[in-house]
Amino acid sequence: MNTIFRKSMLSVAGLAFAGGVFAGPIAAHANPVDAKPVAVAVQSAAPKPQGEQSHITLNDEQTANVKAIIAATKKAGLPERAAVISIATSLQESKLENLGHLGDRNDHDSLGLFQQRPSSGWGTPEQITDPEYSTTAFLKGLKQVDGWQDMALTDAAQTVQVSAYPDAYAQWEQQATDLVAQHWNS
Repeated sequence: MNTIFRKSMLSVAGLAFAGGVFAGPIAAHANPVDAKPVAVAVQSAAPKPQGEQSHITLNDEQTANVKAIIAATKKAGLPERAAVISIATSLQESKLENLGHLGDRNDHDSLGLFQQRPSSGWGTPEQITDPEYSTTAFLKGLKQVDGWQDMALTDAAQTVQVSAYPDAYAQWEQQATDLVAQHWNS
């Protein structure tokens, strides 16, 4: 057993040496680099968007709601990923419109950007239709999801929202990501 281990280590060392022999002369004859430091974009560990992506053109009210969600996320001390999940969720639930009672078109008492229900304990109708309050309520639920930062957006959103259409949030991830990138520092 010891002999096998030793031979394996010698093989690895031999490959490393051979790589150095061949790469060394090439690197030695390369022109010296006289360049300025280059900024390198670091890609987040967030999962890539799942499935086909949807996109809508936003009006001024919807853009203001994006900015309100981002502001509430920052105020809560959460990272951009939380804003992406929040915006994608609101895109699915209300197309970023702060919806009041929808009458016959509303099968429950769902209101606001996230279609939260007073009867489910999300808050009063006045609270739920306040973008900062509704976002903060959503984020409070999100923070209770173990590992939300690394899970698929649709899984994180569904755990908070408990929707009849659990996979529907995924289609908005790219637009939500783009909106956060556009408005996070503005």
